[in-house]
Amino acid sequence: MPTCRIGKRARSLRSFSSPISSYRTPLLFLSVVCSGMEAARSLPVLPWLALMLALFVIVGNGFYLPGVAPADFQKNDPLQVKVNKLSSTKTQLPYSYYSLPYCKPKAIVDSAENLGEVLRGDRIENSPYGFSMREPQMCKIVCKLTPDAKVAKDFKEKIEDEYRVNMILDNLPLVVPIRRLDQDSSTVYQQGFHVGVKGQYTGSKDEKYFIHNHLSFLVKYHRDEQTDFARIVGFEVKPFSVRHDYEGEWNGDKTRLTTCDPHAKRTVANSDNPQEVDERKDIVFTYDVEFQESEVKWASRWDTYLLMTDDQIHWFSIVNSLMIVLFLSGMVAMIMLRTLYRDISKYNQLETQEEAQEETGWKLIHGDVFRPPNNSDLLCVYVGTGVQFFEMLLVTMIFAVFGFLSPSNRGGLMSVMLLLWVFMGIFAGYSSARLYKMFKGSEWKKTALWTACMFPGIMFAIFFVLNALIWGEKSSGAVPFTTMFALVLLWFGISVPLVFVGAYLGSKKPAIEHPVKTNKIPRQIPEQAWYMNPLFSIMIGGILPFGAVFIELFFILTSIWLQQFYYLFGFLFLVFIILIVTCAEITIVLCYFQLCSEDYSWWWRSYLTSGSSALYLFLYAAFYFFTKLEITKMVSGILYFGYMLIASYAFFVLTGTIGFYACFWFTRLIYSSVKID
Repeated sequence: MPTCRIGKRARSLRSFSSPISSYRTPLLFLSVVCSGMEAARSLPVLPWLALMLALFVIVGNGFYLPGVAPADFQKNDPLQVKVNKLSSTKTQLPYSYYSLPYCKPKAIVDSAENLGEVLRGDRIENSPYGFSMREPQMCKIVCKLTPDAKVAKDFKEKIEDEYRVNMILDNLPLVVPIRRLDQDSSTVYQQGFHVGVKGQYTGSKDEKYFIHNHLSFLVKYHRDEQTDFARIVGFEVKPFSVRHDYEGEWNGDKTRLTTCDPHAKRTVANSDNPQEVDERKDIVFTYDVEFQESEVKWASRWDTYLLMTDDQIHWFSIVNSLMIVLFLSGMVAMIMLRTLYRDISKYNQLETQEEAQEETGWKLIHGDVFRPPNNSDLLCVYVGTGVQFFEMLLVTMIFAVFGFLSPSNRGGLMSVMLLLWVFMGIFAGYSSARLYKMFKGSEWKKTALWTACMFPGIMFAIFFVLNALIWGEKSSGAVPFTTMFALVLLWFGISVPLVFVGAYLGSKKPAIEHPVKTNKIPRQIPEQAWYMNPLFSIMIGGILPFGAVFIELFFILTSIWLQQFYYLFGFLFLVFIILIVTCAEITIVLCYFQLCSEDYSWWWRSYLTSGSSALYLFLYAAFYFFTKLEITKMVSGILYFGYMLIASYAFFVLTGTIGFYACFWFTRLIYSSVKID
């Protein structure tokens, strides 16, 4: 990690002042909100418009904090390139850089990695590539490799699976600029360069494997004119495959190449004479490095990497989804409010018991509506787990929207989510114990233990099986035993005790009182219409919440499985809010229809109604697998569906809990609004 030189940093502060998009966005956000609210005092609609505008300001600017201190470099200061994992979108199995016999430094040194980096499969190590700041180098020899049959086979397999080499300079990932054909002067960036390519010689039909053995690096820097210090703002490469020739005997890095000679100003500009990967064919690895001054400030150096390739589609899709869901939500809310107001007024005007008995609908089941459901302790466990997951996501989103999860901190998002999950266990224990006490349960410790262990236990079991498969493939993505032990320690050392603390606090609180009393003898539920069948209504209920998130889900899946940058947490936060609203409203609507049909078994159905959106998420993940990914290996396919099963299960717990609490609040509200004799 770069170190900060305080004196030099202070002298160059004026030149390296941060851009508006990085530091002034919160002020702009507050000013938009304040001005919008000031103008909205006369009209009730304008505050919502002001809030939406303010949120879109955050989304549009992609606000983030740099995350690390800047490093200042003088001319000729050494720059050390680090290597990261080899990654492939076809196999999803990362490997360490030196799993292939690339050129090695004298001693390989591992960089310290956080928990998130280890879980992502990152393996950061030093490399033989060394630069001097603002000193161009031409045709620098790294080493020569004469592959045997096994080495050639390994290289060919990695080329066949389209593996990419990832490198890092000053905490910036190496990218390959690719010019888009559909837009003028538009450039997108691909993380890492391919190990090699498959191709054919002219006039031949046999496919050969060619390795990228010459790298043309471009280091972009921003210079302070007063102090002459520079900061790195870009790290790009153009890979080439070149069959190098040399004069005389091989003499290490002092060998005179004929295909690439700095003395004769002969550079590599194409791959017309490529280097084939074959047994006993020498491969000479070389590189060039150029330095280019840039106007980009250090605080904004990630902006070019975080540009979405489908920005217009993304914008219009999200706005369209927002408008549709908000319109449906408004219509549903208006219908529900008008219908409920009429029902409550009608019931409160009844004067005699005979008139009340002639009525039908949700009032007649007031003596059974709060009757504890079957498996009430399991419901308490799932609700507590959902609260824990909801709190974790909410805090993570807030941190991300306000820029505290910097893209320069690799693995930071996963580390934060894991730690938040552990510490939010106190809310899980509290909410499950409160609900358990309302159901008149007496064994709150047992419920707390299930809350602390069931969901994480299922997750850990699936993860352990998937990790064993990755171990079998000898991939660097396999989580080491020490990290697994650390995860178990976080679970049982912090999360479980916090769940018990929360459960203890919840059990000491007075039980939640229902607005109406429950009869001793349960009322018989009449025969229901076909459209009120539990399975049918539950499956219908999951469509709208899934519809609110599936567009953003496409970009998230692309970011994860196609290894593209994703940092539009403003969009994600908006979608998260819409998800909460739609889960709550669709559950309330279907619960109201159920109560009107004199069916009072709403506890589990309210959870499953919105939770069924997880089934659609898993089906969409399967659709994405067969239409967007090129995974062919069995192990890779199992890994994909295993991880998506974990994500879908977590989504089920989250959306189910939102729907349950919305329905719980709704039933208490309506039954406390009518006169019950």
